[in-house]
Amino acid sequence: MARVLTTIDAVRAQFSALQRNLVFFDAPGGTQVPDSVIGAIAGYLRDENANLGGPFETSRLSDALVARAHATAGAFLNATVDEVVFGANMTTLNFALSRAASRDWNDGDEIVCTQLDHDGNIAPWLELAHDRGFKVNLARVDDECRIDLDHLRSLVNERTRIVAYPFAANSVGTVTPVAEIAAIAHDAGALAWVDAVHYGPHGPIDVAEADADVLLCSPYKFYGPHLGLAFARRELLESWRPYKVRPADPFPVSNRYETGTLAHELLAGFVAAVEYLDDVGWDFVLEHERELGQQFLDGLPAGWTLHGVPTMDGRVPTFALTHHSLTPEEAATRLGERGFAVWHGNYYAVEIMKRLGLPDGAVRVGIVHYNTVKEVERLLDALAALGG
Repeated sequence: MARVLTTIDAVRAQFSALQRNLVFFDAPGGTQVPDSVIGAIAGYLRDENANLGGPFETSRLSDALVARAHATAGAFLNATVDEVVFGANMTTLNFALSRAASRDWNDGDEIVCTQLDHDGNIAPWLELAHDRGFKVNLARVDDECRIDLDHLRSLVNERTRIVAYPFAANSVGTVTPVAEIAAIAHDAGALAWVDAVHYGPHGPIDVAEADADVLLCSPYKFYGPHLGLAFARRELLESWRPYKVRPADPFPVSNRYETGTLAHELLAGFVAAVEYLDDVGWDFVLEHERELGQQFLDGLPAGWTLHGVPTMDGRVPTFALTHHSLTPEEAATRLGERGFAVWHGNYYAVEIMKRLGLPDGAVRVGIVHYNTVKEVERLLDALAALGG
């Protein structure tokens, strides 16, 4: 029977990494992992380590782990077990899947991305455009960093093959209307290609509800190990020609896109991460993060500019800030000296920083459910101490 972790103290007790003076607001670059994930990785390497398909115990245990990981991924995304693909990371998977999807496209075919996207969901399409003569268009965002859906609609036409967009922006925290954008894509006969990496730790992902054709995420952003995970509809995986080795032909359809030997120990960690989230429950995550995010917005001191949605409606608690006199690097460095882990720069969100006119990027504060009211208070005090 699963544990129920309903208090912040119970949550934090699962993370040895949090028992130190450094305050972690760096989660958008990768969350800390609970001890159960560390134990699962070590346990696999100690007790089950082998390659697949062998007539001996450790190989059979590894076969069972890989099957369990795919079943866990399917349940996590509300997909079938043969619609999920593991890989090194989201970007590597996206380069591979985009190339498989586009093998039969024609010169002049088009892709629509958005100014909110991480470059991991823009660069694969730009490189294909460079190699194959495709065209990439960018949908604009408004002054609060929401996608301009009217402009996006104007870019979609009969030549559009893909509409690529984020579930949530890793830069400014905007949550997009994923199903509405999918409908725009589908009305034109295009595929809805969703980057859910940043949304992963903040809420449940249901590929059916999102109406996604392809969706990618990263377990290391939701309390797991460094790994990539993708969903693609079975009929797409069956219709594309994957880049693979010949012996992969008998494998289940999604496995054909998993080149080489998977990092089995990381799959064990992934299963443990999903089990941890089941123990916490999304209700706690959503309620606690909204409370902390509102606390941060209400207390943001003078001298700082917030870029993006000004309320907790339509966003996750990821905040892009600039200071009136300090560069993002200077501000992040000073916060680091005071014991706060925050990021600075563009975080691979190149287009939104261009749109905001921020060549040096911004300071990024990322709140997740293991943060506390006291930590947010301390951060607000530190921001105020840097000067108004």
